Amino acid sequence: MLTEPRSGRLAAWGNALLVGLVSPDDAVLAAVGDDAVHRVAGLPGENGVVGLTLALGRLRALGVSGLRVALPAPGHPLGLSGPPDFNARALAAGEAVVCTGAAFGLVPEVSEAGPAGDVHVEVVWHVLPVREAPPADVPSLGEAERELAEALREATEVLSRLDVAGSGPMAAAAIDAYRARAERDGEVLAPGYPPRAARVLELAGRVGLLVSLAEERGHGGAVSASEMGARAEALRPVERTARRARVAAYNSVVEERERR
Repeated sequence: MLTEPRSGRLAAWGNALLVGLVSPDDAVLAAVGDDAVHRVAGLPGENGVVGLTLALGRLRALGVSGLRVALPAPGHPLGLSGPPDFNARALAAGEAVVCTGAAFGLVPEVSEAGPAGDVHVEVVWHVLPVREAPPADVPSLGEAERELAEALREATEVLSRLDVAGSGPMAAAAIDAYRARAERDGEVLAPGYPPRAARVLELAGRVGLLVSLAEERGHGGAVSASEMGARAEALRPVERTARRARVAAYNSVVEERERR
């Protein structure tokens, strides 16, 4: 996942809004990003689909005090706490936002509209009940940073040994381009997040990019099924580490508030 998840942007800027660090207009503009529009369906007390600005205000009135991110994958319900229906829909979407202070979760439904050459993306966030329980497999920010540094070293060594095209000078150039783009586009995390969270998120992006490069550049030097299997086995824990770190970064401000 090289682009930031929609759940991450919504949680980050929603958290800043909930404590008064940004205005509703600024929060919604940042959360929507390059999409055309975000709306919310199934919000208690509202009929039909409503705008994101109204929805965030309504969630705060319902007792929501923070927003967490979940980035589940098959066999890894990262950031989820149930019930099964919510987990299944979040897994199908690959992401979700889980509220604290009130037992709600939001799962995005993404669609495209418009003629060829002028397609725009619309998102509807579906509000569903969630189980109030600790989220699955979310590390602390410090733990995530340590794991990422080790994962980056191990991935580079393993993929180089397997003669994967995603390692070496081409990967280094792609990572440099990724970092330049991130600096040009500005911070993804909203006001209120610690600098360490931004650092962890940037490193997670670099690790995720390395994995994607290895997956996208064909079979490289892996000319046998066993070599391709070795590559997949090497990439799996690295990709998981990157996802766990992203969740830890986005959730760090909520975790800090709860510790206080």
